[in-house]
Amino acid sequence: MKTFHCNKCSQQVFFENTHCSNCNSMLGFEPTLRTINSYEPAGDGLWSSLNSKDAGKLYKQCSNYVQYNVCNWMIPADDPHELCQSCQFNDVIPELSTEKNLVLWSRLETAKRRLLFSLAALNLTPDSKDDQPETGLAFNFLEDGVTDECVMTGHDNGLITLNIAEADPAERERTREQMHERYRTLLGHFRHESGHYYFDRLVADTPWIDGFRALYGDERADYGEALQRHYSAGPVANWEERFVSSYASSHPWEDWAETWAHYLHMLDTLETAHACGLSLKPARPDEPSMEGVTLPARLDTFDDTIADWFALTYVLNSLNRSIGMPDSYPFKLSTPVLEKLTFVHKVVASYKQTGIKNLVKPAAPAAAPLPASDAVAPPVQTG
Repeated sequence: MKTFHCNKCSQQVFFENTHCSNCNSMLGFEPTLRTINSYEPAGDGLWSSLNSKDAGKLYKQCSNYVQYNVCNWMIPADDPHELCQSCQFNDVIPELSTEKNLVLWSRLETAKRRLLFSLAALNLTPDSKDDQPETGLAFNFLEDGVTDECVMTGHDNGLITLNIAEADPAERERTREQMHERYRTLLGHFRHESGHYYFDRLVADTPWIDGFRALYGDERADYGEALQRHYSAGPVANWEERFVSSYASSHPWEDWAETWAHYLHMLDTLETAHACGLSLKPARPDEPSMEGVTLPARLDTFDDTIADWFALTYVLNSLNRSIGMPDSYPFKLSTPVLEKLTFVHKVVASYKQTGIKNLVKPAAPAAAPLPASDAVAPPVQTG
């Protein structure tokens, strides 16, 4: 995530802000520029941008910004849509009969917008299902108790369903403990489920699939049986040696989705560190150091990104422990996991020039997948 500043008074502002705390200017995100802009009223519900790159251009607020204050994205004044690019991905929103549901919906939208920001940085902004029913992306935000069935968070052919209870920190923590998970966040759910969507778009039915199977295993293994085995018998033995999480060991699809989520974690956090000019200069020469973070999207190889990530997470975890908080990144990245992350990076890099909207699946990978000799054993095993 980049850093942002008010165009009127230069006060630092954040991605989620709607007003500058210093000068009280109205703020909004402009997707084309990927910036938080300051605006002044222009009459008739329109707003004039104060950003020097489009100064004076007229915008309108997303209707979910105006009506519910759950969004802060802007729309060009002449755009016929009333919903912004982010809210157009919504298929079903929560019932708004209670104040709590409005709060939960706002948290869901915040996490979704962060996901979309990261995808845009990788030139992977998807179409909505309204525009592309077969290959587009949509979100359902559903609540338990509305129907007889329990809402399951998941992905199905471009439709991502989120149980809105995941936006309740108390409920999410209770579930995390029940599932014996080290980490469970709302943004993590969005990133994980997007991984399933991008597997279908970037890997399935492409020449990348052989390299995928060499590293992650054969995704044609029965998914239902694999999950049933995982939940009844637990993760495979010594899962930490080959997987980024215990859930990743359940099936190759879940291994990819978990690895994809961690890849986005890494890139977004390192972009923030880069934007803040972070460097690490420890007193001892044998401790992790970092002259400065190079944006991962600009690197031809993934080695420097991994080195920066190890140094950064060492400091983040140390800082969290200093104030009595859990580790910010409580994961072990073994050599097989690093190989899987590198594979994700190669796949993303190979499509970065065309972007997901203009994707033509290549006849051959732009960068060769990791050789089979470096592959780990297929992950679907009994625990």
